[in-house]
Amino acid sequence: MTTERIIVVGNGMVGHKFIDTVINSDNAENFEIVTFSEEPRLAYDRVKLSAYFSGSSVDDLMLTSEEHYQSAGVVYTLNDKVVEIDGDAKTVTTAAGKVEGYDKLVLATGSFPFVPPIPGKDQPHCLVYRTIEDLEEITASAQESKVGVVVGGGLLGLEAANALKNLGLETHVVEFAPRLMAVQLDEGGGDLLRRKIESLDVNVHTEKNTKNIGAGKKRRYVMEFTDGSELETDMIVFSAGIRPQDELARNNGIDIGERGGIVVDNFCRTSVEDVYAIGECALWDGKIFGLVAPGYHMAKVAYSHINGSSDQFTGADMSTKLKLLGVDVASIGDAHARTPGAQTYTYEDGVNEVYKRIIVSEDGKKLLGAVLVGDAEAYGTLQQMCVNDMALPDSPEQLILPASDGSAGASMGVDALPDTAQLCSCLDVTKGDIVDAVQGGCCSMGDIKDKTGASTGCGGCAALVKSVMDKELENLGVEVNNHLCEHFAYSRAELADIVRVKKIESFDALLDSHGQGGLGCEICKPAVGSILASFWNDYVLEDKHMGLQDTNDIYLGNMQKDGTYSIVPRVAGGEITPDKLIVLGQVAKEFNLYTKITGGQRIDLFGAQLHELPIIWQQLVEAGFETGHAYGKSLRTVKSCVGSTWCRYGVQDSVGMAIALENRYKGVRSPHKIKFGVSGCTRECAEAQSKDFGIIATENGWNLYVCGNGGMRPRHADLFATDLDDETLVKYIDRVMMFYIRTADRLQRTSVWLENLEGGLDYLRDVVINDKLSIAQELEDNMTSNIGKYQCEWKTTIESPEKLKRFRHFINSEKQDENLAYVVERDQRRPANETERENHIPAVEVTV
Repeated sequence: MTTERIIVVGNGMVGHKFIDTVINSDNAENFEIVTFSEEPRLAYDRVKLSAYFSGSSVDDLMLTSEEHYQSAGVVYTLNDKVVEIDGDAKTVTTAAGKVEGYDKLVLATGSFPFVPPIPGKDQPHCLVYRTIEDLEEITASAQESKVGVVVGGGLLGLEAANALKNLGLETHVVEFAPRLMAVQLDEGGGDLLRRKIESLDVNVHTEKNTKNIGAGKKRRYVMEFTDGSELETDMIVFSAGIRPQDELARNNGIDIGERGGIVVDNFCRTSVEDVYAIGECALWDGKIFGLVAPGYHMAKVAYSHINGSSDQFTGADMSTKLKLLGVDVASIGDAHARTPGAQTYTYEDGVNEVYKRIIVSEDGKKLLGAVLVGDAEAYGTLQQMCVNDMALPDSPEQLILPASDGSAGASMGVDALPDTAQLCSCLDVTKGDIVDAVQGGCCSMGDIKDKTGASTGCGGCAALVKSVMDKELENLGVEVNNHLCEHFAYSRAELADIVRVKKIESFDALLDSHGQGGLGCEICKPAVGSILASFWNDYVLEDKHMGLQDTNDIYLGNMQKDGTYSIVPRVAGGEITPDKLIVLGQVAKEFNLYTKITGGQRIDLFGAQLHELPIIWQQLVEAGFETGHAYGKSLRTVKSCVGSTWCRYGVQDSVGMAIALENRYKGVRSPHKIKFGVSGCTRECAEAQSKDFGIIATENGWNLYVCGNGGMRPRHADLFATDLDDETLVKYIDRVMMFYIRTADRLQRTSVWLENLEGGLDYLRDVVINDKLSIAQELEDNMTSNIGKYQCEWKTTIESPEKLKRFRHFINSEKQDENLAYVVERDQRRPANETERENHIPAVEVTV
């Protein structure tokens, strides 16, 4: 049999995918592959380019090697560009004059970065973000620069911004649209993404149209905008989108779309016989697909047609999930609710910086799209429901509402997915492929990746793929591991024991001694950070712990919806002196803070800007206040009634007990936040039975209730022990809390922990009261050691000039945040809503 000669023009990710599909097929011997690359190297992973700036080498990014191509019989030419196609003679000619004949020709020429036609754009240090050579130029420029600007606030633009930040530059993003990622995100999602990115010291400028790049006064260049404003910078990286690389086809008589792109049909054929186009250069149904997954699908379709099969390309799911500058972002389907009759559900958590929105059909039965920012854990469920046209539950809002344990609300069991459901869009891996792989002997994610390629592309499908793998292993009777993540082959509880027994005091030390390599991830870092804080109670802003903290812990305050922070001093048991009340009033008045008495019997002050936090806390610490740890996974409050001190029904001093308990456990870090309540009698005015630890006075002492909570799924606490004296009460609380800290999963509330505890409440009583495991004394000692190291984190911070440097909006400027807008309502200011912001100038207060 004679072989068929296929020439592949372009050796990017999609061109390589086509070649890989051919050489790994059953009919590989029937084809001879020739490929040309303009670049000096073979295919590499452009999706993970930013990893180059965080330590990955060029070799780490490579998708293939010259040795692999040689062993597979692939003929390749580097550093040469195909410039001519002769469709009649079936030949191509390169810039170097090489002429090669073909039976089939596949154009995988990709795209090129769009650089707006701005005067001054071609000067030195004005770069693009596309190839490894571009990265090398950016790195070289950074060595001579202090300030860098990225033009473009889309996916690639934010990746480029991350690169500049990793290079140590003061980083700015300039975007023409009114929000970041305007294609993928709605207004609410874009606003939260902006706030989260700005909190990481990346400056965002939206609705900016650059008219000229000239010589700067303080920096190398000045960018002049059409609105009259300016921005000085040393380096400019253009990442304002892509354009299809269709020059070769355009110059050789192949049909091109009105706005560019090589026109293809459902088989990826062009207008010239035996010539195909795939990837970002191809225009299908008037659309260019700028993600790698559709390009991979096109590669498989083109090979299928060449091989005599009838697979077709009929469009692609453009859903995407990624982490931009450490922020989880996901967009699914009709994210902008453009479908006629579409309805929406929105969940927004300003405290934890989470925004979720789902778009459903007019009849409420189908999911049309979703936007997730700050928490993309529901992506796998929502994407599968959307793509597979699955029926929504009766209460669709449960898909985005949090459960009481802090995890995603409603979820879809993987059993509900059809075998045809595509889990990995990058490599076109279905649920059936994963099931077959497990049945064929794959028992780990490493095995699954090697066998199917799933989650080796962008990685967004990893959680869903693992769920399918675990479920199939269970179906086969195989015990599934409980590893925290790919970096630690242990559960959180096991890691807690390792940290405690071996006295490990940093994440790096734990990773070195018990990790599986790598640098850690968004799962293990906060989990280990919680464990370390729970046992050793170190200052969370020590350099070795900084990388484990989220925004709230880093700035020792909860970030609010407008980017300001809350001030929450501890008011133990709700008891406060008049003098301290006056101090709070004076501070709130001086800094114009919104003031609220909370359900936890504290006074919260809202609206402090980042640079004001140390100034405010200096005054509060001097007045005798401490941090209330409202930002941490730790003890929040101990609520109490007035008890026997004042109340004629009170039988015990509930205020005194509440203050004693709050002072004992303040600052104790745990898997999730913890709340107490102390009631002076059975009338239960402190609502103790809705708390993690509830204490209710009796004539003979105290009744202890454990593991209750409010929230989306309220749960009454269970009666644990009755008529306890003060000493025994504290002893039991010590033991229960430390046992919870040791054994609970990350972000697991005490209520869910107890529900999942084998043996339930009776087993917990056996461990704590009867000392079944002979660890009671050890639990008490651990707690004593922990609370003995307590410090007010704000007092420590304001005494450190080095730590105070973090509390600035801009690294090289004393400017404040000028994008704030307030209205005055009920004699206090609050953040302006969208309508009010449109009608009033930022930072101007308008009484309503």
